[in-house]
Parts: sequence; structure tokens; C-alpha cells
Amino acid sequence: MSRAGLTRARHALLAGMLAALLAPSMAPGRPSPASAPASAASAAPRLMEQGHYRNVDGAVVHSPAHTDTGATPVGASARCRDGSFSFSAHRRGTCSHHGGVARWL
Repeated sequence: MSRAGLTRARHALLAGMLAALLAPSMAPGRPSPASAPASAASAAPRLMEQGHYRNVDGAVVHSPAHTDTGATPVGASARCRDGSFSFSAHRRGTCSHHGGVARWL
């Protein structure tokens, strides 16, 4: 796949994740997050900060965020030196306000 194709695929993935974060839907019969068992809550790490920004491509991207468990969230591209995870689609500027990149994922 070309670099442009990979970038489009990453943007589509991030857009889907952003839509799920901004408008969570509750299916009928599905328990609410507050009543979910503890094992379900520990299955996937939750992001503690909910900021977003528009990148140079015009895509909306989740700002670097910490997780409740410290585990790597789906879609993260780097771990920042302050312990937050970045969802940046480009290397330039990644974790720039979070101490720089500690590790690329």
C-alpha cells in the first residue's frame, strides 16, 4: 500500500474512533458503562483526557491522553515522555507539549 493510502487508512481509523468517543450509542439491552462489571471495564483502557485538534491534513485527531490503566489504547502512534499516548498521523510535532516522544508504537 502506498504512503498516501496508509495515511488515508489511518485517518479513517482515527475518524471512526473519534466518532465512537464523541457519540457513544447504547444498544438496547446493553448495560450502561456505570453498571458494567469490573472485568468489562478493565478489558480496554479508557482515555482520561478528551481534547482534540485539527492536524495539517485537516483531520480531527485526539490530543495526547493518559489511560486509566496505563495500557496502550487502540490507535495510539506514540508514547510521550509524560506518559500520555499520542494519536498523531505525522511524526513532526508529535508529543511536542508532552516532553517529546519516548517511544514510537
